[in-house]
Amino acid sequence: MTAATVKEEIYLDQAKKLSVSFAKDAAQRDKEGGTPKQQKDAIRQSGLLNLLIPKKYGGEGGKWSTALAIVQELAKGDAALGHLYGYHSLFVSDIRIKGTEEQQAYFYPLSVQQQAFWGNASNPLVESLKGDKELQGYLLNGTKAFGSGSPDSQYLWLSFNDRETGQYLNGVVPTDRTGITVKDDWNAMGQRQTGSGNVDFKNVRIEEHEVIRDFVENPTPFSTIGASLSQIILTNVFIGSAFGAIEEAQNYTASKTRPWLTSGVEKASDDPGILRKYGELWIQAKAASALADEAALILDEAWEKGKKLTEEERGNLAVHVAAANVFAGNAALDITSKIFEVMGARSVHAEYGYDRFWRNVRTHTLHNPAEYKLRTVGNWVLNQQYPTPNPYA
Repeated sequence: MTAATVKEEIYLDQAKKLSVSFAKDAAQRDKEGGTPKQQKDAIRQSGLLNLLIPKKYGGEGGKWSTALAIVQELAKGDAALGHLYGYHSLFVSDIRIKGTEEQQAYFYPLSVQQQAFWGNASNPLVESLKGDKELQGYLLNGTKAFGSGSPDSQYLWLSFNDRETGQYLNGVVPTDRTGITVKDDWNAMGQRQTGSGNVDFKNVRIEEHEVIRDFVENPTPFSTIGASLSQIILTNVFIGSAFGAIEEAQNYTASKTRPWLTSGVEKASDDPGILRKYGELWIQAKAASALADEAALILDEAWEKGKKLTEEERGNLAVHVAAANVFAGNAALDITSKIFEVMGARSVHAEYGYDRFWRNVRTHTLHNPAEYKLRTVGNWVLNQQYPTPNPYA
């Protein structure tokens, strides 16, 4: 076993311990909503936030496959925290993907020193945040929705449009900068502690060195892989949710489920029908995990190549991530619904909160519809055409 493999095992062991801790009150926190401050602090203290930051800037220089395994593990205990860790990893990585070496050298040491959590205000579909050009920077005004991770964050990855030219740009600012108001008004049926609400900007100054524009001035296939990162993160949230649901169901069936009166068995855990259903659920989850692992290895190779990544390699990554995402999303929706069939009628009591698994998965699968990812995969299978890069493909 190499030193790198040993470190990966240490990271995953930390994630497993955190996940077990998060699961204990996940149902209650789901009901309350708000910000999981204590749990985010535990992730901060674990050191896992610096996993993908290069060693030369004080980080761990880890692989994406390791980060995704951590996302999946955290999501077993609480999908919201798996999401928050995954998206933090995405926004930190966006500096390398879209920014300059100088911006990496500036932001990464700060992030490591602060054990910083990164959130966002970067929904690319709506031009609701405008920047007015000033000397060495911009003045930002507007609102961004779907600001996942923005509450209790130290930095915000944001997107805005130059008011005069319409040019799309990114940027990074401290969350506590004057003029920024994190509304913390997310009130959805699922992922209730991801803080994915609105972020308001009123005359917020962003300095020129905080504006990310290299991906516009020097575009490469590597500068467009953010969509694949977002999708594969959610893929692992789906899979973690599925395994977490199976684990909760397993514990319930073994301790609380009563055998049906005509089953012919004394324990529900001996019911052939229940055994068959558990087999089906586990096989679905394992199949989804296998597809995700394959995509993660392709991502590791792409990440290693950086700006040397070719268009074909970028397209291959996008297709495999899309395939894994669709399969995992559908499998997780099925699994998180069918766990009730192996637990029985009493499992629907609100005190257990088992419905949170389905609600969390359903919330995310709507953000990037499976229909369009299926078309992406189908167009590659039939016509050998890769998707045109965009924020969702």
